[in-house]
Amino acid sequence: MEMPTSRPATSRPCAFLDRDGILIEDTGYPHRIEEVRWTEGVMPALRRLNAAGLAVCVVTNQAGVARGKYDESTVARMHVWMAEQARAAGARIDGFAYCPFHEKAEDARYRRVSPRRKPGGGMIEDWLAHFPLRRAGSFLIGDRETDIEAAAAAGIPGHLFPGGDLDAFVAGLLGAGA
Repeated sequence: MEMPTSRPATSRPCAFLDRDGILIEDTGYPHRIEEVRWTEGVMPALRRLNAAGLAVCVVTNQAGVARGKYDESTVARMHVWMAEQARAAGARIDGFAYCPFHEKAEDARYRRVSPRRKPGGGMIEDWLAHFPLRRAGSFLIGDRETDIEAAAAAGIPGHLFPGGDLDAFVAGLLGAGA
């Protein structure tokens, strides 16, 4: 787990967001900052979640590390850059967690089954256990069934983003009580 980019002062619910396909377009192992394409409406969606009093934490599988496509320092650089871009747009991402493990990893250091890898709920559980976040009112937005399964494994609602404008999707969730 990476350190949060900011630390909430009191316990609050969290919007857990998948990274690839939610915050940025999933172009197949995106890891080059210069090639990032933000999802439509992402910055207004982040500001909306912030204004609603939710912490915003990213939970992302990063099998590209296990498959030797890039290293963990590349993931860390991407996450620092994403948090800086959000801050520059008046939004806040409270932190990032990623799972570099895969049972078929090329690199033996990353070859294992991990409860942190979605569809496991380990990354969400880690956030809830180690930071002032509460399960009640928390939810996850993902673009794959494995994201929704991870939310269920952690005991929170999961919402499948069909694509399009993320801010409109978030507005609908918050209006419906997520």
